[in-house]
Amino acid sequence: MTGFEKLQQAKRFDMKKKPIRQRHFLRPVTWLLSYPTVWSHRLKINRINMEGIKPPFLLLCTHHAFIDFKVTTAALFPYRANYVVAIDGFLKREWLLRNAGGICKRKFTNDLQLIRQIREVLAVNKDVLALYPEARYTLVGTTAVLPDSLGKMAKLLGVPVVMLNMHGHYLSSPVWNLKDRGSRIEADYSLLFTKEDLAKSSVSHINAVIRKAFEYDEYRWQKDNKIRISYPKRAEGLHKPLYQCPHCLSEYTTYSEGIHIGCSTCHKKWEMTEYGELRAIQRADDEQLLVTEFPHIPDWYEFERKQVRVQIEAGTYCLKTKVHVEALPNAKGYIPLGDALLIHDMQGFKLEGMFGKEGFLLAKTPLSMYSCHIEYEYFGKGDCIDLSTLEDTYYIYPKEQKFSVTKIALATEELFAYYSKEQEITPHILLEAVAQSPS
Repeated sequence: MTGFEKLQQAKRFDMKKKPIRQRHFLRPVTWLLSYPTVWSHRLKINRINMEGIKPPFLLLCTHHAFIDFKVTTAALFPYRANYVVAIDGFLKREWLLRNAGGICKRKFTNDLQLIRQIREVLAVNKDVLALYPEARYTLVGTTAVLPDSLGKMAKLLGVPVVMLNMHGHYLSSPVWNLKDRGSRIEADYSLLFTKEDLAKSSVSHINAVIRKAFEYDEYRWQKDNKIRISYPKRAEGLHKPLYQCPHCLSEYTTYSEGIHIGCSTCHKKWEMTEYGELRAIQRADDEQLLVTEFPHIPDWYEFERKQVRVQIEAGTYCLKTKVHVEALPNAKGYIPLGDALLIHDMQGFKLEGMFGKEGFLLAKTPLSMYSCHIEYEYFGKGDCIDLSTLEDTYYIYPKEQKFSVTKIALATEELFAYYSKEQEITPHILLEAVAQSPS
């Protein structure tokens, strides 16, 4: 039986099953798993206007690293919560995740069922619903794109809205190098809206307040708080999000090792200091290499975004590559499908190929996705993009050497912005409230 035949016969994950209130016998387990970690990182929680706030309420959380879930558990103590979790978070542990309060969601899909489940948690069970609406770990320690539907959903739910803005998690374990640095962490736990505030606020005002509350810059926080990270491999993996050289503009030529990131084309090199800043390394043969284009790492990332935006505005953005594809129809495991062709251009995504004797096509228009989820070195298989329908999630691994999933993520966001502005509409895309899979 081919992989595609296995996929066709596979039983899909039951997305309609009612959310389970976190089982009482699992609550001490979650505390036991969470508190030693947050204590070792010297967690400080700043509670703002939280006096008297009890469930039910909507908890919005920033998303940096796996430790987010443990800090959320500590902040909510002694209350229990339901968490929206990506399909791969349930992999081979569906029973545990469901009974611990997990609600499954396929990323960047318009899933009406999710709204019904959220209302079940808040209106019927009277518990906390925890959302991570950035839908992925931050790539360079700054806020990811938030959907416009977030404010509309908050107003619809009609319960208090609470914010958990976490700091230091990314610095301790960035998505491009997960080794725990052990640095201290902090969290701002604050009330954004009471039920009465929501009733008299417009959706645009709610969105503005939420976006303001979600603002963070990990490297600026590190500098302001003098967080010293002496880990000798602190820059290794940084070339994953920083794929374009700002000196010679070459793409996919950056590399990183130890405390350095460099370009293999122009041979310029930068050091990442213990306080998270970049500094060009002196070379006697070229004084221009002394210039540090972007001491602040997020500025380099935004430079790349602008380069992608120029291509999109010129109508020239196009990426085509051979890929290997795996599917995840349920929590039992990945099904290898085979090789295919991925095209990402001004028309959006197109994944097409022959799996066995079966032709396959998956298309996603630019306005159907305001962002996309990517992974670096996913389970040791390499960098990947995942695209989902309501029934399946496809993990797509590029086979070309000169390639960057980061550029695809940036282009997805910029294409969405470009066509939204061009058509002068605000696309009503359902909330992408997905927690990063606890893998």
